[in-house]
Amino acid sequence: MDGHQTTMVTAGPVAKAQLDVFYVTCWVTLVIFVLVGAVLAYATIKFKARTDADEHAEPPEQSHGNPLIELGLIGASIFALVIIAVPTLKGIWYTYEPPAEQKENVYEVTATGYQWWFKFEYPKEQIDGVGSLVTGNELVIPAGRPVVIQLRTVDVIHSFWVPKLAGKVDMIPNRGNHLWLQADEPGYFWGQCAEYCGDSHAVMRFRVIALAEKDFADWVAGQKQAARTVAATAQAGADNAKVQFASFKRNEYGFTPKWDANATVSPLDNWKQQQFPAKDENPALIAQGRKLFTEKTCAGCHTIRGHEGIGITGPDLTHIGARTTIAGGLLENNPDQMARWIAHPDVVKPGNKMYTTGYLPNNVQLTDADVAALVAYLESLK
Repeated sequence: MDGHQTTMVTAGPVAKAQLDVFYVTCWVTLVIFVLVGAVLAYATIKFKARTDADEHAEPPEQSHGNPLIELGLIGASIFALVIIAVPTLKGIWYTYEPPAEQKENVYEVTATGYQWWFKFEYPKEQIDGVGSLVTGNELVIPAGRPVVIQLRTVDVIHSFWVPKLAGKVDMIPNRGNHLWLQADEPGYFWGQCAEYCGDSHAVMRFRVIALAEKDFADWVAGQKQAARTVAATAQAGADNAKVQFASFKRNEYGFTPKWDANATVSPLDNWKQQQFPAKDENPALIAQGRKLFTEKTCAGCHTIRGHEGIGITGPDLTHIGARTTIAGGLLENNPDQMARWIAHPDVVKPGNKMYTTGYLPNNVQLTDADVAALVAYLESLK
């Protein structure tokens, strides 16, 4: 009941309003269940045939057709529906758009669904000569402030769902949709596509990170910067590098125990730690990875502002190293999982376009050394 995507633990007003409607419905149906069960139990016990004579006795007086009883049941049913309908309608109106007194403080983001990942665009955060700030699979928002999310899709119907912050709203082709949510306090929240959208629908995930106002402003300023460049050193550092990555089973879970509820490091603190470069970077290996990023046609599908990538088919990777997830929110962002994703994207997420429209038509072949260099490069992009 308190898992990553529980609806029973809320962290914002929209989710709280929806949970209240759920509880009202539960209480009404519980009362109905108790009343109907009590009447059934009473009738069963009182009119039970206890002797052979009882089995052949005339049935007791029937109430079928009794106007008082039938009108009373109809009235009770209508009353129960009204009790449920009033908070339901209020909840629908409330969750449709932020309260009027908060409209001046609204922050707006556009979320676009792809098979199978989410793009997040910040129209208020303009980058000279580039357009608005764009990220992938991790939506960072200011805590304590209403956020209106414009919902779009480039292919099929998706559904945007952050259980602890707001309910599900569909992303429909050729039709604009929206929702609003608010995180009461800074936190780290799991999201999911809730509409079947293809082979890997079940692993189309994302995260919402709510930050204090100053932390959010600092994050935006950092995201507007071009990709981080690590000064290259002697190429021999790349040639001699031997990197061993962990091996994984086909459907092995993509997160370490530190993400569990009893972890000593919270997901939000882990996200903050992810923003800083690793201390053991290999500049030569990073430089080799940057070169391979173009040679292996990755730059044709991904954007890395300030570097070679200019593609729009896949997520923006300008600051991929600073995110806590990769592969559409499926895997934890660390070197082992990054190597797993780069080497076998078709195994990790069947049918994904990185493999079907990138690796296959371009005959992309990666050696262990290539994977190590690409991992080093992408993890350096903080």
